[in-house]
Amino acid sequence: MASFYSTQSYAITDLRTFEPLPEALRSTSLVMRVLCFLALGRPNLDDHWRSLQSEQAFETVRSRLCSILTSTIATASVLLAISGVFVSTGSPVSYFDYTSPVPYCLLFISLMLAMIAMLTSGSSMIRWLHTDRHWTQEQLKQGNYFVLSYLLSIVTPIFFVASSLHCFIFAMLIAGFSSQSMICRAVTALWLVAYAVNVGTILMEAMWKYATSLNHVG
Repeated sequence: MASFYSTQSYAITDLRTFEPLPEALRSTSLVMRVLCFLALGRPNLDDHWRSLQSEQAFETVRSRLCSILTSTIATASVLLAISGVFVSTGSPVSYFDYTSPVPYCLLFISLMLAMIAMLTSGSSMIRWLHTDRHWTQEQLKQGNYFVLSYLLSIVTPIFFVASSLHCFIFAMLIAGFSSQSMICRAVTALWLVAYAVNVGTILMEAMWKYATSLNHVG
């Protein structure tokens, strides 16, 4: 989840250049609020619109987003390489067979999703490197589809790389629990517990932050 405003607020020094939040961006649906939270770390576009009033603030947002996209591309590249190896080669040991239908299908899906993640991340990176704050303002002023596409350009790459990672993890879990080796199944069980604890912690923190953001908005 990308969060640009957790530790910094943007002050507008020249009030004559400040544009109030357009009416099209004031009322947002539940889906739009969730997308805003996932993309920008806030359930609305107020802070993001404020950052578009200043060149320095906009450059801060753009540099952070490009950094996130760079990390997404790197992660997708690693997943693409690892999934490609697993798909193209057989298991070197007999007690861990990931070439059975379900794990192999998940590995193949992980490979495809990693490719899509690299494509969407690269296109979003190019878009943000060549955009400017005035063009971004004009796009957001249109509302509706333009705001949706704007937010999805931030969320989609992260969604695809996370989906690719989870497909790979589930493939390894299924292969591990299907193993004839007791040690392999035990290690897989420990891995599953660690995975559940970490994912649960992240989800709880995200839900708490979302609820806190809604309270602040309210």
